[in-house]
Amino acid sequence: MPKKPTKTTGIEVRQGAEPVPCRVVVCRDCCCGTPKVTGVDHAAQTARLRAEVPVRISDCLDVCDQANVIVVQPSAAGRAAGARPVWLGLVNDPDATEDIVTWVRAGGPGIAPMPDILDLYALTPPRRTVGS
Repeated sequence: MPKKPTKTTGIEVRQGAEPVPCRVVVCRDCCCGTPKVTGVDHAAQTARLRAEVPVRISDCLDVCDQANVIVVQPSAAGRAAGARPVWLGLVNDPDATEDIVTWVRAGGPGIAPMPDILDLYALTPPRRTVGS
């Protein structure tokens, strides 16, 4: 018999399962994750993130001038606390990837304060217009 979703303190969980964690979206299209951004082991970056957190690979996120772009999506608990996705650009250093991993493992947006060093990578996401 499938487990039914329950609501516990605003966090959606499945009986016997962990709450929905933070997720990371990694841009890997025309600029991000390509040789256009030199000196970065893109495969190693993605593998490192995947080893610690759920990762989704995205097509172009429309901020090519900020390649490599990573979006940290809040967990269910973070969303319940009012957190929004955090966009990070120019994530081209293994230390920055480690800072993201550490933050997400601590709870991420809405749960754990973002490390000050990640403020250097924060960006405002592009606004999409109707029809694009």
